[in-house]
Amino acid sequence: MTQTIKYFKDRYDAIVIGGALAGLASALTLAKKGKDVLVLEQHNLPGGVATSFVRGGVEIEGTLHEMMSIGPKDSPLKIRKFFEECGVEINWLRVPDAYRFVDGKTGMNVLVHPGTHGNFETPAFEIARACGDEDGSLFKKILSLLQLCSRVYDSVNILSVTHMSKVRMLMEHPDFVKTAGYSAKEVIDTFDLPKSAVDILSAYWIYVGDILENLPFTVWAVLMADYLGYGSYVPAHFSHEMSLKMAERAMDLGCQVEFGIRADKILVKDGHVYGVRLKDGTEIFSDYVVCSAYPDKAYTSMIEPLSEVPEGALKFVNSKTVGVSCFSVVMLLDDSPENLGIHDYSTFYAPEGMDLNQIFDEYAGEGPYNYITSICTNLANPNASPKGTCIYSITALPRAEAWFNVTEENYAEMKKKNAEYFIRMESERLGVDLKEHILEIVIETPVTIAHYTGAYRGSVYGYMHTMDDHIVARLQMSENENFIKGLAFAGAHQISGDGMGPAVTNGRKAAKIILDQMEEDREAGR
Repeated sequence: MTQTIKYFKDRYDAIVIGGALAGLASALTLAKKGKDVLVLEQHNLPGGVATSFVRGGVEIEGTLHEMMSIGPKDSPLKIRKFFEECGVEINWLRVPDAYRFVDGKTGMNVLVHPGTHGNFETPAFEIARACGDEDGSLFKKILSLLQLCSRVYDSVNILSVTHMSKVRMLMEHPDFVKTAGYSAKEVIDTFDLPKSAVDILSAYWIYVGDILENLPFTVWAVLMADYLGYGSYVPAHFSHEMSLKMAERAMDLGCQVEFGIRADKILVKDGHVYGVRLKDGTEIFSDYVVCSAYPDKAYTSMIEPLSEVPEGALKFVNSKTVGVSCFSVVMLLDDSPENLGIHDYSTFYAPEGMDLNQIFDEYAGEGPYNYITSICTNLANPNASPKGTCIYSITALPRAEAWFNVTEENYAEMKKKNAEYFIRMESERLGVDLKEHILEIVIETPVTIAHYTGAYRGSVYGYMHTMDDHIVARLQMSENENFIKGLAFAGAHQISGDGMGPAVTNGRKAAKIILDQMEEDREAGR
């Protein structure tokens, strides 16, 4: 008689839907607490957008430009610390510069280098010098602004994991409290900087997807402090190294990680999760689920039955603005960066000037887009491609609504039009015809992201940080937004926001919510 092998256990302590960075961070955190965890990933590989692909026999990074919150080995920041604590060994390479900023309208062209260990003198000096600082007064103003960013950054790192009274918060984190209600533009304006300096300091705005007048200063401060005070890093074997090693370590800690299996439904009864249903109808049971899909998707089509979705959950998702998507041209070129005139790892280019409102409006359309970031992977990772070649990407981050009117009939045309525009624009800036040097090319669009990850509207950056949806409010309201007991969300759409570093932090936060819920249920005798 043949014995049937049971694939899943009768019950798990927790189920994680999605094996991208956030989901894997949740799994690792739960496993370290001794929990029996099942991870379900719809693809045959972990990582989501933290992935790579092979063209012409060469592995190429799929999405990652740079990682924040890593820090040097002798002074690690929170993401490096988390990986080290979990036993996930990553070979981190420090990116040599912060960015080059090029304004095609004014002729501004400046290379900015990050400091180390939270020191901002280098970037402050380079920005001030580029703006014609003659007596050092501008340097002092910029340095003072960046040091304010650093103090806010330190406060956010503490307050995101430490509950404290408003009085204590005011006493111990005065700069955070004083600036929390203001936009980046409002705080920057108090330093009376020339527009040229503000333009250079605005370059990173695209990585949070909102213009400075609508972007909370807190978010901008964290970004600037991390990137300009400590520098950024990339894994030697691309972002897929992170996801693969996280998955391997999760399995070492006892997690069951399954690929090619899609969870379609989250089962709920009397306001509490009790399991998931797979695409093939199989039901797997657990009282706790971490979901990597956007709440927009979960609350409208994944909760079973939908009558268990509270009205407040629907109001919550309707109040959010979905963040930006991605259009990227990734090329393998047939010569070295030096021979092609590529000297900088990262470049922000505004060919028609830094009018952020105009750029932001353009990003709501189908393109072409006139604010781009270009990355030459080999200048941070010399072994990224075979000798005598290099990997070069040109990226814009259009808004989620940008490709609403793109159809099956005109998709190829829109894709080609934007790609050719990007290549021509960069060729003119570099003084070399990139088109003549392409060995392999991959074009990533918002549709690519939506199809590959299932991300709502093809968004890579979760919910947009705005003055109406502030990180401070997110922190204060987080406990009130757990609408279904036993359900937590992990991904770019959570409290810490967008980017691969914040995704890891969001995954840890989701695990903390689940652990707290487990304790609450235990005390209640559930």
